[in-house]
Amino acid sequence: MAEVKIDIVGPDDIPVIAGLYNQIFRPSRDVAFFRRRFQGRCNVLMLVGSQQGEPIGFYLGFELKPTVFFSWFYGVTPPFRRMGIASQLMDAVHGWAGEQGYESIRFECHNQHRPMLHLAIARMYDIVGIRWDPDRGDNLVIFEKSLGHG
Repeated sequence: MAEVKIDIVGPDDIPVIAGLYNQIFRPSRDVAFFRRRFQGRCNVLMLVGSQQGEPIGFYLGFELKPTVFFSWFYGVTPPFRRMGIASQLMDAVHGWAGEQGYESIRFECHNQHRPMLHLAIARMYDIVGIRWDPDRGDNLVIFEKSLGHG
């Protein structure tokens, strides 16, 4: 497993997040897209994973409700996939959310994103439903994991 340095970052680092996002996902998104998504959200968490000072992965999430934290995006740039970096980001999120008193973490994933589906199952997430994504015209699988405290 590749060791990655994971830092909590703030609003000034959204350009780094947008740059990583645009290396991984389509369509590309600008900084304003992320700022809009975070408006009115409580406890926004942004993480950047790096190796030797180079950003190679990121995480974005926010409070869904007082007991549930929502993981909006995980991403690892293509050259660094299958090295355990997403697992390390996920572990960091679980630790942070537990420290903040959240009881569970939820995220949604398209069925074609097989590595993320496998990671969720390996990390003991439960499938709790599906939701239609009108933007992509496809279903999202909804995962949730109890943080097991309280």
